[in-house]
Amino acid sequence: MDYNKLETVMRTLALAAGEKIMQIYQADDFAVKTKSDQSPVTEADEAADAIISTGLRAAFPDTLLITEEQAATHGKSAETFLIVDPLDGTKEFIHRRGDFTVNIALVENGVPTRGIVYAPAKARMFFTRANGEAVEEFAPFAPDVLGRLSPVSVSNPDNSALMVVASKSHRDQATDDYIGKYNVQDMKSAGSSLKFCLIATGEADLYPRMGRTMEWDTAAGHAVLLGAGGKVLRFDDHTPLIYGKPGYANPFFIACAPGVELKKMS
Repeated sequence: MDYNKLETVMRTLALAAGEKIMQIYQADDFAVKTKSDQSPVTEADEAADAIISTGLRAAFPDTLLITEEQAATHGKSAETFLIVDPLDGTKEFIHRRGDFTVNIALVENGVPTRGIVYAPAKARMFFTRANGEAVEEFAPFAPDVLGRLSPVSVSNPDNSALMVVASKSHRDQATDDYIGKYNVQDMKSAGSSLKFCLIATGEADLYPRMGRTMEWDTAAGHAVLLGAGGKVLRFDDHTPLIYGKPGYANPFFIACAPGVELKKMS
């Protein structure tokens, strides 16, 4: 894989998809449909998927592409593949809460090694450079010119006063019970893959997810977090979360800074 080319292509496509998403988001109304799994999909999901898929297939025609919105791709597998969630946080989008993201990632041998997370409504962008380093780019964003970049790195957490981030739309009692095992200084809520990015920047230390997710939901944020020195582990045995699983469904997981003293459910 040409990582320099990948960095440029992912960023350009994420910006283009984000621009289209914001056009629809700012309209008076937009269409919402229900998929076979009862999850919502909007015209923004589909438009962003078309932009990203077309661009990635043109740039990397020999690399398998998996996208949330193209069910025909879901049964395929390869050691190296691109995986896309064109609009993560559809519920946040529908309710106009702003916490939605464009996600593109490269997976190699089960590990998301490169990725980009772009939150157009919040004007925040995080991605891995060609060398794997994670950075945040600051607005304004120009398609052909990199803006101001800042390397991001995870916190050195204080286990007596942890910063925890959890889902806005998928909090449940089991998650709250698990968080209760830690000494928590403050809790943040965030939608979509932004939770990984908050750990990558040191704005949070721990993100437990006890709920259904798919690999396209997590791969880009996971890549950014790895590039910032963080980790994403299976909830059950604390081994690294891997990708390319049959059906692309994830188990429960924990994303964190390495210094967090992890607990297990009793």
